[in-house]
Amino acid sequence: MKRSKITFFLAIVLGITLHSCLDMEPQDQLGGKNMWTSVNDYKQFANTFYSWTRDFSSVVYDGTHSDKRSDLITYQSYNEFSRGINSIPSSDANYTDNYKHIRRTNLLIENAETYSKPEDIKQYLGEAYFFRAYSYFDLLQLYGDVIITKKPLDITDPEMKVKRNDRSEVVDLIIDDLGHAIDNLPAFKELSTEEEGRISKEGAQAFLSRVALYEGTWQKSRNNNQNTERTKNLLDIAAKAARTVMDAKYGYSFRLFGTDSETKVLGDSAQKYMFILENEKSNPAGIKKSANHEYIFARRHDQILASIGKNITQECLANVQWITRKFANLYLCDDGLPIDKSDRFQKYDEKVSEFLNRDNRMRYTLLKPGTRYWGNKFGRTSWQWDEVDLKTSKLY
Repeated sequence: MKRSKITFFLAIVLGITLHSCLDMEPQDQLGGKNMWTSVNDYKQFANTFYSWTRDFSSVVYDGTHSDKRSDLITYQSYNEFSRGINSIPSSDANYTDNYKHIRRTNLLIENAETYSKPEDIKQYLGEAYFFRAYSYFDLLQLYGDVIITKKPLDITDPEMKVKRNDRSEVVDLIIDDLGHAIDNLPAFKELSTEEEGRISKEGAQAFLSRVALYEGTWQKSRNNNQNTERTKNLLDIAAKAARTVMDAKYGYSFRLFGTDSETKVLGDSAQKYMFILENEKSNPAGIKKSANHEYIFARRHDQILASIGKNITQECLANVQWITRKFANLYLCDDGLPIDKSDRFQKYDEKVSEFLNRDNRMRYTLLKPGTRYWGNKFGRTSWQWDEVDLKTSKLY
């Protein structure tokens, strides 16, 4: 009995001792006690930011501008958004996740202030400013007025329960953050092969142009389509930022895919292959992915480390998108005019009539009746674009 009491007492002591060993900061939070001591610490922490960008899945299902939030697509059972019957959720991951992202960027920015060699980590500091702006822009588009915090707060902290900041303050913060990002980031041409996919000065400038254009036109449309001093300033910022990239001010010339000597051989199908370009077999001209000089900032995928999770070169009928008439009518005619203004529009007399004389984007994003396609089960066999391939295709 006495021995059992001693054993029980030792077990309690051991349990308390081991429990104290567990009282550690989570590694992903990188507080002041555990890391932030080397350039690699900042780089590894900044690497996590890149999983926040939109990809093929998130942009379709719940992106800020997801078509499923609109009246442009529907389902076998009608789209609740286009019918106006969507409910108000008690919580929204778009809100909580973006503030988690902001907390992480604030952690890096805060710790960078005391790093002994700031020049060595300026790229990752620039990335933190960029992704804080990126996250706040998501919030701005969804909610307008949101809470601004520059400290690494948790979503449950009391400071996150205060009155929301006006959207103009949010926009000013985003523009200011992008200015810091541009100052600290390398130019596109300075990125090494290993760093391909990281944000550059040009990427931040292009995003700045998008933000300023969005807010400038948003404000203008709410002022009877008349400019104010605010909208003029925003649209001027947008134009200057875009021109900086277009004029190759940082030494790299981006080019429209399908217009340069490498890719113009694809003709009017260039828009189609730009999004599925992988290797020589993925297109009839044998062009490699390196021939694409249009992307200013692209999310990188790897078959093993970061799979795309979507079969983008074949069908996806299990998750087919049912477009609305409004969506189909938005495609311009090949003279650049909308269908109600153009003499080129062929109306709806035949199944394929409305596809004639339309913008190539309609041809390559919608499946026209009579088109052959390759399914998930029976993909291409020869990649030679010949009769052998056609035998495995289906007729829509």
